[in-house]
Amino acid sequence: MQSGPREIVTPFRPIPLDVPEGMAPNEFFNSAENLADLVNNNGLLQNPEGLLLYRKALGHSNEFDCSIIYNTSQTILDPLGRPVRRTQVPDGVKNVWNRMNQIIIEYMLERYPDPAAHLVLAGEASLDATWPLTSPGVPSIRMLHNHFIVFDKEGLRTAPLADEANPNLTDGGQHSLFQAHMRDVYRAFFDELDLEILQPCQQGSCRLALTGYPQGLPSWEIVGGAKMLKEVRFWKEYDIILKGFIDFYRTFFSQVSTRNAPLPRDIHFPELVEAKLQFNNDFLKAAKMVRDRCIKDAKYANAIRWQPAFKQLIYRNDAGKLIVTISQNSIGNAITELLGVVVKRKPDAEAYGRTEPALIEKLLEVRRRLVEADLGSGVATAQWDAA
Repeated sequence: MQSGPREIVTPFRPIPLDVPEGMAPNEFFNSAENLADLVNNNGLLQNPEGLLLYRKALGHSNEFDCSIIYNTSQTILDPLGRPVRRTQVPDGVKNVWNRMNQIIIEYMLERYPDPAAHLVLAGEASLDATWPLTSPGVPSIRMLHNHFIVFDKEGLRTAPLADEANPNLTDGGQHSLFQAHMRDVYRAFFDELDLEILQPCQQGSCRLALTGYPQGLPSWEIVGGAKMLKEVRFWKEYDIILKGFIDFYRTFFSQVSTRNAPLPRDIHFPELVEAKLQFNNDFLKAAKMVRDRCIKDAKYANAIRWQPAFKQLIYRNDAGKLIVTISQNSIGNAITELLGVVVKRKPDAEAYGRTEPALIEKLLEVRRRLVEADLGSGVATAQWDAA
C-alpha cells in the first residue's frame, strides 16, 4: 500500500438557501438569518450556554460528522466581535463545552473501536477575526466551532492519492513557516510548558501509515487514553497547548510587523516568551526574513494572517493511542487535511440519502447521551423530533 494523502468524494444534499442579491456567500453565512436556518434544519441540541450541536449539511464524512458551535449570532451581531478560539470563551461555557466534547469522543471510540478500521478525530480550527469578510479562505461561519468526524479507512485506502502540492495540505513538513525556519525554537518553547497528561511524541511516531500525516508537527500522546478526557486537568493542558501556540504566533508576527517590538499585551507566558523567544537569534532572524519580504512583496504581505490562526485536534493513531497536535492554519484549509484527508464535496441527494438514516441514528444517540448528562435539550427539525 502506497502511503500518501487521499482525496475522497463526499456527497451532500444541496442546501435550499438563497443568498440575497449583492451579498457574498460567506457574508450571508455569518448572518443571524443563516444561523437560524442552521438551527431549524440541522440543529440537534442546544443549551442555555449558547452551544449548539448540529449535523453538518456540507459534511466531511457521511459515516459520522457533527459540530458544536458557540452560537453568538443572536447576541453579538458584529461577526468580527465573536469568540473564535477557546481562550475567548467564558469559563462556564468552556466547562460545558469540554464535557460535551468528552461525551461525543467517548461515543465515537465506543462505536468505532478498531483503529485499523476507522480514523477518529475531533478538534477545531481558528476563525481569524482579522480577515476581511470577502477574503478567499474566510470560514463560512465566523464563530467558534469544532468538528467530530469518523472516516472509514477502507474508503481511504481505495481513494486516489491527493496531489501533494495541493496548498490546502498545510502541515509542518511542507508549508508551515514555524516548522521550516524555527523548528528547534518552536519545539524548545513547547517543551517548557507545564504538561503532565500530555507527553511529547517522538518525531514521526504519530503519523498515520495510510496518509503519512501529520508531518513534522509537535504532537503529544494523551497518557492514560480516553479516560483522561474526563479529567479537568486534561482540558487545562489542552488549553495550555493552545495558549503556548498563541503566544508564539503573536510574538513572532509582532516582530515581523515591528522590529524589536515589545512583549504583546495579554500574553499567557510572559517570562517564557521573554527568555525563549525575544532573546533568540534564530527566532528574530526568521522574523526579519518575513518582514523584509513583506516590504517588497505586496501579495505576500497581504496573505499574512497577523493574528493567531491554528488547527488543534485530538485523533486516534494506528496504535490506538489518542494524540493531540496543533498546526499553523496558514491557508484556511479543512481540519481533515492536517491528517492527509482531502474532502471533495459533491452535490448528490440520492447518494447522500442512502447514508443519511444510519448517520442520523448515530447523531440522535449522541444527543440522547448529552441530554442525559444535562448538557442541553433536543432541537426538533423536519427530520427528527426534539426527544
